[in-house]
This record gives sequence, C-alpha cells and structure tokens, in this order.
Amino acid sequence: MSGSVKDVQSKAELGGLLRSDALVILHFWASWCEASKHMDQVFSHLATDFPHAHFLRVEAEEQPEISEAYSVAAVPYFVFIKDGKTVDTLEGADPSSLANKVAKASGAINAGEPAAPASLGMAAGATILETVRELARDNGSVTESKVQPELSSALQKKIQQLIDSNPIMLCMKGSPEEPRCGFSRKVVDILKEENVKFGSFDILSDDEIREGLKKFSNWPTFPQLYCKGELLGGSDIAIAMHESGELKEVFRDHGIESIVSDEVKTAKPDRKGGISENSGLSEALASRLKMLINSSPVVLFMKGKPDEPKCGFSHKVVEILREENVNFESFDILSDDEVRQGLKDYSNWSSYPQLYIKGELIGGSDIVLKMQRSGELKKVLENKGIIKKDTIEDRLKKLTTSSPVMLFMKGTPDAPRCGFSSKVVNALKEEGVDFGSFDILTDDEVRQGLKVYSNWPTFPQLYYKSELIGGCDIVLELKNNGELKATLSE
Repeated sequence: MSGSVKDVQSKAELGGLLRSDALVILHFWASWCEASKHMDQVFSHLATDFPHAHFLRVEAEEQPEISEAYSVAAVPYFVFIKDGKTVDTLEGADPSSLANKVAKASGAINAGEPAAPASLGMAAGATILETVRELARDNGSVTESKVQPELSSALQKKIQQLIDSNPIMLCMKGSPEEPRCGFSRKVVDILKEENVKFGSFDILSDDEIREGLKKFSNWPTFPQLYCKGELLGGSDIAIAMHESGELKEVFRDHGIESIVSDEVKTAKPDRKGGISENSGLSEALASRLKMLINSSPVVLFMKGKPDEPKCGFSHKVVEILREENVNFESFDILSDDEVRQGLKDYSNWSSYPQLYIKGELIGGSDIVLKMQRSGELKKVLENKGIIKKDTIEDRLKKLTTSSPVMLFMKGTPDAPRCGFSSKVVNALKEEGVDFGSFDILTDDEVRQGLKVYSNWPTFPQLYYKSELIGGCDIVLELKNNGELKATLSE
C-alpha cells in the first residue's frame, strides 16, 4: 500500500488498517465537492513522497459511521493517526498546510516549524510543489488571500472593471449553471425569467474580490446584483423587485433589452419551488415536494432524525440550527427513496442534507457552516423573521462578554490601525494576557453604539468580564504600576 492511496470500504477494514505502527492519514471527501477533487491530487502526490505512511480515502457520505467517529462536518477533511490515536486534523482545501502536517507527523520536519507555504519545500517533493502551484494558479478556491483593511486603488479599479464588464452583473457563489447557494440560484432564476443577458463572477474563486466587494458596495452578503455599474441589492431585494415588476422597469430604463429564446421559454423556473418545467418530475411528486419544503418556515432534509442523525453532515447542520435557537422540522430522506431522488432534481442540488428557509434552498452542510461562521446565517434568519433580530444593546452585551478580556480597537492585534490600539495590544502581549478583539472599523453600528453603551467616546476600549477598564492611557498606567495583569485576573 506504500506510495499509493487506498479507498476504505468499511469501518471494520479501517480498524484493521489502524493496527499498523505507521502513520495513517485519512482523507474524507465527497464526489460532489470540487475542493475534494483538487485536494485528492495533492493527497496522491504526498502518498508518493511519503511511502512509509498509509494514505486512506473515505467517502464521507457513503461511510457515515466512520465520518461520525471522527466528527466530520465538512469536506475535504483530514485526520492524522498514530498508534491508534488522532494527533492532528485539517479542515478545508489548504495544500501547503496538508503537506506540512504530513511532514511533521511523519517526522520529516520539526514539529516546531510553522505549517506555511514558505516551508512547503521541506515538506514535499517537486511533484507536489508543482501541483500546489497549478492549483494556486488555476483554482482560486484552494488558495487563501489576505484582504487588506482598506481597499487599494488597484483593487478598487479591478472591482469597478468587473462590475462594469456587463450591463447586468451578478456576483454570486458558483456559476449560473452550478450555483453554490440557494440565494444565488434564486437570482439566476429571476434573471432568466426576466429574459435578460447577464454576466457573472464566482466570488468563491477569489477571496480578495469577495472581501473587497463587501467594502466597495457596503453590502456584506452575496449574491450582489449590479445594473450598469450600480448595486441593486441581494436576493431579497431582487425577488421583491421582480415580483412587483420594478426590476423589469429598471432594466428598461437603463436600455437593457429582453431576449427571447427557446431555451429561456422551455426552462423557465418556478419561483416558489425552484423546479423547472423540464425537470422530468411528475406533477404529483413535484406537488408533494413543494408541500414538504413549505411545511415549516425551516425544513431540513437529512439522513436520519435530529436526535439520531445518520451522517456527520446532517449532524452538523442540526447542531448549527440548535446553536442558533431555530425551531425546525426535518424529513428523513433515508425513509423515502422517491423523495430522496426527486428532491435532487427539484432543487438541482445533488447531495444531503438540504436546508430550506421559507421555501428557499439555502444549501448543504458546507454552505450552512460557512454562513454560520461569517454571521450570514443569523442575518438571513433575522431577515426572514425566523429569529428575533438583536438590538444594538443585545449585540454589545454579547460582544463584551465574548471573551473575559475584550479589546475594541481599530484594526486587529496583528495589524492595528492606530497607535493607541497598537500600544494596548503590545501592553497585553507583554503581560501575557489572552484577549479577544473586535475591529470597530468594520462595523459602524458597533463603533457608535459602544460610545453610548460605555459612556466612553474614544477607542480603544478594554473590557474585563464585561466591565470597562478604560482606554489607552488607563491601560498603560496600570501596566506601568504593575497592576494590569492583576486587574485582568481578579
């Protein structure tokens, strides 16, 4: 098995392979996930570069017992096992980190060295290096870009050229043929109903553009629909404008002509259900699926039940919904194969779980997890009236208590945006104090609200156990008096 990748077919087979003294690396993947396919190339090359380790591949949805045993919630996901014990994990498509983690676990580089692209040469041979370069060049989804705090003139120009490249421009997740979220799919359907030509850009392929657009347009979520370089809004606004007829008027006022084609006529989507007339589903099944999707404001089509999920992906989405305090209904697709197969055509989404909110497909586990981490899921739930929207006071209470020591500053600890913030960060680091931080430049509501909440007009502001300690002068005075650490540990 050395130098090659072996597919694991059962939990019993994996148990036998783990009895080996060699390092074992598991790659949890899914056939529908493009990032998994890219990382599988890297994984295969690493198997050649490190012949003494065992490289095993597990199809996550087909092996739910194994996936649950290793708490797999998203793919690609890697688990490193030595002597039967998990020694490391890696989630996501990061070739450099994977190569370095393999090298460290196998003893090829020192454990103290960072898993960073700069050290990749020590972790892998020429073949893997070339593969990583190709992935970085050809597929932005497997690279990470650091977004600068302010938009550079070059990035502004790049974004302006992008949104001006077509009279109607949709910045979305995925492509019109393969949308990667329900909201993007909805706007694509609307534009097709409007019979207009439009350009699109997959924001998942370029993180610099993705983050830059949020600041450029002052619009934090996607998709974003532009007409003649002007932002119209996201999916909710596009839906409302479409249903009221306003969208057609906007296009007409901007001189955008409708197109008429057989393709548009025969593949016209149903706004409410997401099903197209040429889907091939019987009217009875389509009606049943529509009823199930709309049986509750939030419906999760999953494997198993919320209290007994039968795959790690379903389990993860259940956990997320519970963390967000969302009441939801579920349907076990393993109990009804007609629904299981039919829903794939109905939603144009090939895997499970599938989460719907107010009859609209949100996506699968990967998308729901990303939306939760970015805060986008909560915003959607609030905008749809599923959960109560936090007041600014509620937000500030949560933020000030999110870490025992909490610093509201300009910028981040690694990149402060003002001298006073930098001084407080340095003081806390010199005292060995662990702290959380919030960049007030990213959220004007928090920035202005905190001045009233704390009755303190300037920044930075340091809190301990939700109580305001003070600003830069007070923090430095406490440090110079030898009282800062004691104050933050009482």
